[in-house]
Amino acid sequence: MKESGVNFYESSGKVFIKSQAELETMAAAGRLASECLEWIVKQVQPGMTTQDIDDLQVDFAKRHHVVAAPLHYRGFPKSICTAVNDVICHGIPNQNHVLKEGDIVGIDVTLVLDGFHGDNAATIPVGAVSESTMALLTATLEAQRRGIEIVKPGARIGDIGHAIQSYVEPKGFSVVQDFVGHGTGRGFHEAPQVPHYGRQGRGLRLTPGLVFTIEPMINEGAWEMEILDDGWTAVTIDGKLSAQYEHTLAVTKDGVRVLTVQNDDGRWEPPGGWAPDGYTF
Repeated sequence: MKESGVNFYESSGKVFIKSQAELETMAAAGRLASECLEWIVKQVQPGMTTQDIDDLQVDFAKRHHVVAAPLHYRGFPKSICTAVNDVICHGIPNQNHVLKEGDIVGIDVTLVLDGFHGDNAATIPVGAVSESTMALLTATLEAQRRGIEIVKPGARIGDIGHAIQSYVEPKGFSVVQDFVGHGTGRGFHEAPQVPHYGRQGRGLRLTPGLVFTIEPMINEGAWEMEILDDGWTAVTIDGKLSAQYEHTLAVTKDGVRVLTVQNDDGRWEPPGGWAPDGYTF
């Protein structure tokens, strides 16, 4: 679930630095969220509904005795957010929304384990998709990786956004500016906000123990969006596709530790375990 400064920001603005014990709990929450996302991603196929995806999330949370953070968050009615085609974020699963060959679907999983949030997302193809669609997915995934690669003590928030924006815009894509990454921990959305666009050398300086998400939302067309009548679903203003990948990560004394992965070292992995054929990392 993405943070915007208008609708979803719940923090007083205080930045919380996590202790080593808190980081280990967050790593456990992140690993479980990663396992959940991958488990769901592997089951997506044409003919499923977005409600089927939500049902999978509910089942996983029950089996692992954890809470799905989106459910009832500020009135959100489901346990997961789904974003099909031109939906940027906050799509509400629906039993009447059937996925078809050639669609893309974003799946945003956030689990709460021992009071801490693990938040990750991936956009995947439903069956075979066009070359242009795959180009959008590949560029968005690579943009996320480049943004995370910037993270280290002394870097600034603006450096992250600049790395993402300077990569995707020359390819003809645009960066959503209404929704950003966010700090997370005991709160779903904490400070700082992490835009996926920006200027180098600007913004908060990163320090060890800071935990936040990097989750670029990249559009095929214009970056602007509108909210549907349900009050949640954000769609592209021109009806073109949008893609997004998300990891939760921590700044360490040596660099960055990705928390929503299934390796023990905190190395970057494609969210949900999915990457286009031929993509290297």
